[in-house]
Amino acid sequence: MRQQLTTLILLWAAWLVTLIAFQNVVTARLEPQRPDTVLNWTTSETGPTSHHDKPYLTEPFMNEQVAWDSEFYLSIALRGYDDPTVRTTTAVNEDDSPGQEPVSLNYAFYPMYPWVIRIVSYPLRLVTPTPVASLTLAGVLVSALGALAAMIALFDIVRQREGDDSATRAAFYMLIFPTGFFLAMVYTEGLFMGLAFASLALMQRKHLLWAGILAAFAVWTRAVGIALIFPLAIAWWQSVDWSDRERLLPIAARGLLVLMPVAAFAIWWLIFHEPFKHVENSFFGRSALAIEESLAGWHDAFTSMSLASERLVYYALEFAAVILGVTACLVTLRPYPGLSLFGLAVIVISFTSGVPQGMPRYIMVAPSVYIMLALLGRNKIFDRAWSLASALGLGLLSSLFAFDFWVG
Repeated sequence: MRQQLTTLILLWAAWLVTLIAFQNVVTARLEPQRPDTVLNWTTSETGPTSHHDKPYLTEPFMNEQVAWDSEFYLSIALRGYDDPTVRTTTAVNEDDSPGQEPVSLNYAFYPMYPWVIRIVSYPLRLVTPTPVASLTLAGVLVSALGALAAMIALFDIVRQREGDDSATRAAFYMLIFPTGFFLAMVYTEGLFMGLAFASLALMQRKHLLWAGILAAFAVWTRAVGIALIFPLAIAWWQSVDWSDRERLLPIAARGLLVLMPVAAFAIWWLIFHEPFKHVENSFFGRSALAIEESLAGWHDAFTSMSLASERLVYYALEFAAVILGVTACLVTLRPYPGLSLFGLAVIVISFTSGVPQGMPRYIMVAPSVYIMLALLGRNKIFDRAWSLASALGLGLLSSLFAFDFWVG
């Protein structure tokens, strides 16, 4: 195992250095035509002066690794949820009339990632020029280390059934996935996947207490972490010896660990749900399981694909991501029921959030995607072809992100 671990760490280090260097080279060599008109609303957000009201996105230090939601994570880490420098939206009362108090957009984001990068940033202030720079570096480090944890956990999950080669291939495919660059940006994907995949690996090894704790932390990182209740329940059920009637009470008590993601979500909900709902509904246009609105949105997205070539490319990737994610979860459902149900739940929650965008990023957290690709990668032709296609997609999307263009 030591040799395999060394291989994973070296792959991760090479990926991290190459990715960040690539983004710096691209921004030094190219300058895209602004604004980004891929969607109706991106035009006003990607002009030459679009960041004048977003101070956390204008810090020069590691600027290629921050864009879009990064400003909110950095803001929460530095000044908390009610940071006066962050944009606000007007709350809506229960009767749909405008509220009086503006609500910070920070409230749409969960606290775990900003808390962690705040802690990590303290020693980094000795070697960075500004507090925002130290938080940016901390955010990249936390994301990248989370990605490494996700790699190791995914390897551990896959190797027990498929062997070392397939496990290494799955971990590598995770890094070079077209949206895999998010794992090294100031975004939550790295930390979330590290927590969620580690939780799944511990479930497979029947360590339900630690799996439940990590699942709770995952919920405080991203809401879809609540879907870890499905693999937790399956892992608990499979660990029970139902013929041992004398231990039914301890067995039932241990089953309470399954509810840890729900408990974590309930704690967050009691504290943050009112401002969260206001921001999500009034500014981002999202809500949980908005099935009717989502289907209408995806229908409009499909019919708009022929309007412009860039929109065709964008939505083609969106639909391809949904198809890939669902297919992978169904393919792995029998050998990996827990993690497959987790992935399916994440895809359903994301697909029905009301806005047809972001699916190539959202399906990243479904481990079934990398497992299915790794199994297909046993064929050398597929392995080379997918590695090439995925790396080219990674280069394209990471370049767009570095220029603050929309990538979902």
